[in-house]
Formats: sequence, structure tokens, C-alpha cells
Amino acid sequence: MFDDLPPDLDRLHTLRVWHALWIRRIDAKIARLERRKAEAEHGRKSRPRPPEWIVELGIGTGKPPVQIHAGNCYAAGKRRRPVDRDEARRLLAAGLEACTHCQPDAQLHIIDLAAPARRCGSIGLSGERVPSAERGSNGRAKSPATLPTGRLIRATRNRTPP
Repeated sequence: MFDDLPPDLDRLHTLRVWHALWIRRIDAKIARLERRKAEAEHGRKSRPRPPEWIVELGIGTGKPPVQIHAGNCYAAGKRRRPVDRDEARRLLAAGLEACTHCQPDAQLHIIDLAAPARRCGSIGLSGERVPSAERGSNGRAKSPATLPTGRLIRATRNRTPP
């Protein structure tokens, strides 16, 4: 048998106390880890479910809604509130902008709401291609300038007075 222990009683008592201290430290560490694991499990079980849909809110008085997002969308801002499916559909139908990343309008099967046409490159307002004669020097479609009354302003650039 292994008999590598010291032969005298004083050193054996010292080793026993030292090992008892280590056993207490190990037991305390085990208890802390088990308590932390139980707390994490309790937190995981009692955590509220993430919302299905969220509304990103603007700034200012009343914090008006700005965009609709899916509940797990990474592009949603910090100012937001959860909404249910019916309210999300109602807000989209009322004309609130849908997020272009998570596309809640497609997820909610609201595909008949056409987004307003935007100018991009040589595409006109209604989506048609603009002939090269009507493009500006940057290659994009020229936009006519209008007065607040809605009348067009004629370009007077490079004209000499009569």
C-alpha cells in the first residue's frame, strides 16, 4: 500500500486540516456554480418571448411611428415598441414604411401595397427608362424644378439677356 504520508502525528494533523480547507473551498465553488446555473436556467425560462413585430419610433412630440420591423430584425433602431400582428398589418395598410431588410410586408402577406417609385440612376419617377437626351451630366434623370405653386421653373442657365 502507499505509505508516502509523514510518520509523525503533528504533520498528519496539519495535512488533514489543509485538505479539509481545500475540500471546503471546492464545495463552495461547486455550490456557486450550481447556483449560477440554476439562476441562468430560471432566467431563460422566465424571459418574455421576443415580439413578433416592432414599430420603430421617431423623435419629437408623440414619437410618431417610422417603420415596421419583424421582431428579430437587426436594423431596428433603439426607440421601438412591440405590436401585434393586426396592428402591424393596420400600420402597413395605413402607409407606414416597411423595413427593407426584414420585409414585414411580405411576411404579413401584404404585397399589394406598392412602394412609391423612386428615382435611381436613369429611371424616371414611374419606373420607365429615361432617354439619354433627358439625363443630366451625372447620368441621372433630370428633375424639373418647381415653385411652391406647382409651376415649373424654366432653366435660365447659360442664357444671355436680350
